[in-house]
Amino acid sequence: MAPPHTFSEVVEAEGHLIDSQILNTVFDVVVKKNATFDVQTFTIGRHNDDPSFISMRISAASERELSEVLEELVALGCRLSDSQDVTCRAAERDGWVADDFYSTTNHRTYVRLGGQWIMVEQQRMDAVVVIEGQRAVCRKLRDVRSGDQVVCGVSGIRVVPEFQDRDRHGFAFMTNEISSERRVEVGVSRIAQMMREIKAAGGKIAVVAGPVVVHTGGGTHFQDLVRSGFVDVLLAGNALAVHDVEQALFGTSLGVSLETGKAIEGGHRHHMRAINTICRAGGLKEAVAQGVLTSGVMHECIVHDVDYVLAGSIRDDGPLPDTIMDLRTAQDRYAAALEDVRLVLALSTMLHGIGVGNMLPSWVKMVCVDINPAVVTKLADRGSSQTIGIVTDVGLFLHRLAQQLRPTASAS
Repeated sequence: MAPPHTFSEVVEAEGHLIDSQILNTVFDVVVKKNATFDVQTFTIGRHNDDPSFISMRISAASERELSEVLEELVALGCRLSDSQDVTCRAAERDGWVADDFYSTTNHRTYVRLGGQWIMVEQQRMDAVVVIEGQRAVCRKLRDVRSGDQVVCGVSGIRVVPEFQDRDRHGFAFMTNEISSERRVEVGVSRIAQMMREIKAAGGKIAVVAGPVVVHTGGGTHFQDLVRSGFVDVLLAGNALAVHDVEQALFGTSLGVSLETGKAIEGGHRHHMRAINTICRAGGLKEAVAQGVLTSGVMHECIVHDVDYVLAGSIRDDGPLPDTIMDLRTAQDRYAAALEDVRLVLALSTMLHGIGVGNMLPSWVKMVCVDINPAVVTKLADRGSSQTIGIVTDVGLFLHRLAQQLRPTASAS
């Protein structure tokens, strides 16, 4: 027989619980943790704008098991029904906090201080919440300093997920539908419309791009997006810039001609010659200023004042002088560049795409384009549930997107 459940708490949740399948997940978590639930109140919204509401008592055999269940439920948008303020404990030393610290999600979060609900700033997943006077701020564990007041437990915490609307359109965020059989033109058209609306409202668009953008011939179309003002931030690795420069200087990418698709004799040295040329100039911006680099994605970003950050890795050749090889610095630069961004396009880069997804709050839309469905699925599975996936060749995607965003296309 199961042990008696003697520890319990009443939790509540509100929103489009059924449409977003959150209610099913809540019940699954309780059962998986060998706890029980007793629904006390359940009200289903009758109209599209009406939220549903549930109140239930969660019981477990021990206080530790109950705490584990409640921690997962709070992350899903449940909250304790009591009106307690958050519990804070001072960090004893830099980069270390109490074991019961609250680990953040990417959803909008509020904490209760002095009887008032305060929204947590700089929301991101896998961080802690630090109380600074009457402010609550997400902070990476490595940035915690001794004496910081860190939120612990789950009391006084309210998480608000981005619920799925009841009006289910053929193309919508939060659906997690990934298919290589969906018509690319439909997705591209609606992404283009979204980009126009964001720019018309003064919003920022970031692009996270891998070197496949250059390999597939998508660089030319990406440059069109930059020139048209649809790219405000470019985040990438060393490889994108190297292969872009190689294409600009020698017409090849990894030694393969982009015009003929054939390997050029001696072309395997082109990417190293490209790195050497930029190093001689002192960097990408210096190469543009000196007239050494006169075309390509990086050239367009520089001449159009598009902010870019290149984050390096252990596999990088060179690297270019512009590439940041300190991991912490690169992460901080990425996070700073993503402030106030309203849409992120991740183009054939699993590593950088997932990294950026981890830095975004859930209300920032994200589009992942990759020929491999597993890459799109992996991004969504790592918590970036706002991601919509398009499974196609990234060069084709950029070609269609650039066509849609031309002034004549939007006018027609």
